[in-house]
Amino acid sequence: MITAPMDLAVHAERAVVDGRDTPATVTVHAGVITAVEPYGTPVAAAEVVHLGPDVVLLPGLVDTHVHVNEPGHADWEGFASATLAAAAGGVTTLVDMPVDSVPATVDVPALQAKRAAAHGRCHIDVAFWAGVTPANTAELAALHAAGVTGFKCFLADAGAPDLPPLSPAELVTAMRALRDLDATLLVHAESDAELAAGPAPRGRSYAAFLGSRPPRVEDTAVAAVLDAARQTGARAHIVHLSSAGALPHIAAARRDGVRVTAETCPHYLTLTAEQIPDGATEFACCPPIRDSANRDLLWAALADGTIDMIVSDHSPCAAELKHRDTGDFGAAWGGISSLQLALPAVWTHARTRGHTLAQIAHWMSEQPARLAGLTGKGRIAPGYDADLCAFAPEETWTVDPGHLHHRQPLTPYAGHRLHGVVRRTWTRGHGVDPARPAGRLLTRTAKHPEPAP
Repeated sequence: MITAPMDLAVHAERAVVDGRDTPATVTVHAGVITAVEPYGTPVAAAEVVHLGPDVVLLPGLVDTHVHVNEPGHADWEGFASATLAAAAGGVTTLVDMPVDSVPATVDVPALQAKRAAAHGRCHIDVAFWAGVTPANTAELAALHAAGVTGFKCFLADAGAPDLPPLSPAELVTAMRALRDLDATLLVHAESDAELAAGPAPRGRSYAAFLGSRPPRVEDTAVAAVLDAARQTGARAHIVHLSSAGALPHIAAARRDGVRVTAETCPHYLTLTAEQIPDGATEFACCPPIRDSANRDLLWAALADGTIDMIVSDHSPCAAELKHRDTGDFGAAWGGISSLQLALPAVWTHARTRGHTLAQIAHWMSEQPARLAGLTGKGRIAPGYDADLCAFAPEETWTVDPGHLHHRQPLTPYAGHRLHGVVRRTWTRGHGVDPARPAGRLLTRTAKHPEPAP
């Protein structure tokens, strides 16, 4: 029996610990996991929770690709709504993207404005990426010293005038600066030149929209990132990888010692171009959702470690910017709203492919935490923050957008039947109380080790 008084003890018939689904008793004091004991170990604790065989105790998810949009676009999303939605989806830590807020997070005053907007409003822990532009190289060291988890850039125009894209030469310059800081550069890898050479998206046809962003748009940009990382020795991370055509090049670069990681997103793993009706602009995102054969290759790349992690790329907007009235993909905002839905959406498809909840925890918790240098996150282990998720993997439910916590409910998952219900979420050993935001604003706690294979 553990005799020292604990704040929380969770007796779980199933828990994901060290990559295994195993019975365990997890004890918590002062927000930190103190021990992982054999299941049923007697514990004196202020709160004792018993989870049956239908529930699995997971480490809280870490979502490193979330567009909260506040300050500046709090009608699209905001820290209060985003973090409540995240908690409902089993996410206990998110990292906010520097774009789609006003100002973009490209200098320390903008970071301070972002932190001020988030202060006292977060239901889970929140950290921040910063942006790289052609003009802010001199700001990078100060942002790094201020504790951002890393940096993000675009290689194509994202419609954000305060975060313009980098040219190939500017990408190399940025990587050299970030190599000297031992910081990671996240790259939206779509080629401006390839986009300019192709047809502009317009009209209701999803096939035409897909044709405006063919795989070579991503593949060319990924090749440029790999070349810059090889030249500089910097650490690069490919965000929201959609094109399976880039996978052999990423794998080859790694074999050559290039420091590169990659993520994909739930919508690329669960949705396919074949199922998207014309005019259904809730599916619009950049890069786009591709065909089922491409989806199969992304799953295979997760299994073999070429893709390191799954994160949401939650990117909502005001409802009118999706242009559902006209269904014009050329005019619609490119972004998927999925923060609350990522875990059950991914699990619904992973389970049919023979993947386990231990793999899900690796891809959606441990690896993103490592990418962001958040050393106390992502595992159920002594010394880690007691960020936990009680997940019922066999329970099914139908997505009703009206019941989601996202500020903007429009989602391509509406009406989908999903496996997996988040029964309860704990952040640092405490249940999430919608009336009392208790999340912390985080700074980077470690250098950025490459995610483990």
